Amino acid sequence: MAANTYIEIYTDGAAKGNPGPGGFGTILRFKNVEKEFSQGFRLTTNNRMELLAVITGLEALKSTAHPIRVFSDSKYVVDSIAKGWVFNWQKKGFKDKKNPDLWRRFLQLYPNFKIEMIWIKGHNGHPENERCDRLAVQASESKNLAIDVFYEDNEQQAGGNLL
Repeated sequence: MAANTYIEIYTDGAAKGNPGPGGFGTILRFKNVEKEFSQGFRLTTNNRMELLAVITGLEALKSTAHPIRVFSDSKYVVDSIAKGWVFNWQKKGFKDKKNPDLWRRFLQLYPNFKIEMIWIKGHNGHPENERCDRLAVQASESKNLAIDVFYEDNEQQAGGNLL
């Protein structure tokens, strides 16, 4: 299949303090069209932002007709999907797993697409990864931070041990 028939999704997440203020950056590219997305949250984790970046990219797509290549520097996200771990977590009801809300959201999208997960080394000069990192950091430093309701509600109930 020719390279330009794939939709490319580049992603990155960031959190200062982990948990702390965080954000994600996502770039969608198809042929010559490119769109960027980012959002910041007042209290979250890096892994949540890495996963939310992928989800945001998939949710923004208007068509399921083309295969997807997702580029991420998160081994947590790439391996969980590519190695099938998340499907086993789902079968077990996400017992003792982190971020079940986001994994369930991802799994609602997953069957609609043919997704190839590609790990790229972060902070290694990859142009799109560097751009996503800048988007994520800028979003995390915004004055208008959203509330990661699931994380904050469960963080308080768990006594701060959701990492």
